[in-house]
This record gives sequence, structure tokens and C-alpha cells, in this order.
Amino acid sequence: MRKSKKIIHFIIISFLGILGFTACYPVLFLLTGSLMGAVELTDRLGPALGGAGGYVSWRLLPVYPTLKAYVNLLIDSPEFFVMFWNSIKLTGAILAGQLLVGVPAAWGFAKFRFPFKKALFMVYILLMMMPFQVMMLSNYLVLDKLHLIDTHLGIILPAVFSTFPVFIMYRFFESVPDAVIESARIDGAGNFQIFFYLGIPLGSAGIISAMVLGFLEYWNLIEQPLTFLKTKSLWPLSLFLPNIGLNEAGIAFTTSVVVLLPAMLVFLAGQDYLEQGIVAAAVKE
Repeated sequence: MRKSKKIIHFIIISFLGILGFTACYPVLFLLTGSLMGAVELTDRLGPALGGAGGYVSWRLLPVYPTLKAYVNLLIDSPEFFVMFWNSIKLTGAILAGQLLVGVPAAWGFAKFRFPFKKALFMVYILLMMMPFQVMMLSNYLVLDKLHLIDTHLGIILPAVFSTFPVFIMYRFFESVPDAVIESARIDGAGNFQIFFYLGIPLGSAGIISAMVLGFLEYWNLIEQPLTFLKTKSLWPLSLFLPNIGLNEAGIAFTTSVVVLLPAMLVFLAGQDYLEQGIVAAAVKE
């Protein structure tokens, strides 16, 4: 019995290991490509880049590892740094705006009674489910009237009023016991004090979860900048990679790694909260 259990355990571990390696292979692919020289990349990817016949071949480790692509990107590419800081500015401003707007809105939906509350929340859910392509024309017309086309504010403002973080945080605020709120009211606390000293601390997991999800979304924003930004110097980092030529494969791999790192760090730091947010978003009204 013990041997059969060990064999089953070994098979399960091996199977999960293979799945884990398969999931991590794209990241290993990027890391390996970023450490390859131009000659080796041309030799490996020649058929895909249109410069040679045959089939693409790849290695898990480069034959002649080099950091030349990182030097070229981080030192000799000022355009990269402009787009990098644009991404930081856009993502930071959007998340800060969602904190100021979304947190009070979520608390209001969760703990206050007002006319047409359910209907309004249903509108929120419907707006959340609509893809950007459906709202693109109306957003463009509104931003054009406000003279916000080709400005960072034209990207920030619509995202600040996104309904998704409100939906995530609403689930956590709703779980705050009403008895605790009533006790605070009996002790003389006002609505603002209850929200600030009870709501925010007890719903902090939901707030962090919404911010992590928001960072992962807005750090990789592509459609909105492509639609509303015409000046290249205003583009975020997510638009730097698609504009790299096929003959700059090393820079492409290196840029992918650099873009991936902040998202990976934020994901690892907020992984527990992210899982709670996904579970909360899956619960139906």
C-alpha cells in the first residue's frame, strides 16, 4: 500500500511539475531570448523573421549569453524611458483616482439605502461587461468635446470612473457586519467616521485586491492609448513593444522582460488579495 501511494504521489507531482514548467516556459523563452546575441537570434529565428529558410529552433540556455540588448535598451534608448514614465504616470494617476472615487462609491452601494439602488447597481454591472470597442465611439466624442484627445487626461478620466473596482470593493464592504456599524452609531460616530475608521480597515483586502487587478490591467493598456493618443511621446510602455521592428528581436525580448517585471512583482506582493478579489467577483448578485 505504501509503495502504491508513493507511486501515485510521484505521478501527481510529476504531472503538476510538467504543467508548471509548461506555464513558465514562455517566461523562460523571454529570458533566454533577452540574453542571446544578434547572430544567435538571427540563426534561431531566421525562418520566422523572413531572412532564412527551414524551421525555427530554440534552446533553453543561450550558447553565448550577453547583456548587450539590456545595455542598448536601458542606456541607448531614451524613447523607452519616456514611455516607461508615461506608464507610471498613467497607472499611478488612474489607481489614485479609483481610490478617491471607487472606494466611497462601493461603500455607498454596500451600506446605504437610496431610491433605485438595485437598478443603478445593475447599470454598473452592465457597463462593466461592455468591452471597450462598444464604448469607444461615445468615449471619443465626449473626450473630443472636452478637448482631451491626445492628452493623458483623456486616458485617466474614463479609467478613474471604471465600474469594475467598485464591483470588487462592494463585495468586501457588504461583508462588514451591520451590528458593528450600529454599535459605532450608538457610540456617536458619524457616517464619515464609520467609513474611515471601520469601513476602510475592514474592507482593506478588497481595496488592495482592486488596486492589484487595476495595476495589471492599466500597466498593459493598449487599446485606449492607440485610440486616444496621437503623439508618440505620450504613449505608454505597452505601445513600445509593438513598434519594434523584426530586425530588433533582442530589444523585443529585453523589453518584454522589463515590462513583465513590475507586473510580476505587484502580482506576487498582492497574490493573496488578488485571489480574494477573483473569488468575490465570481459571486453573483
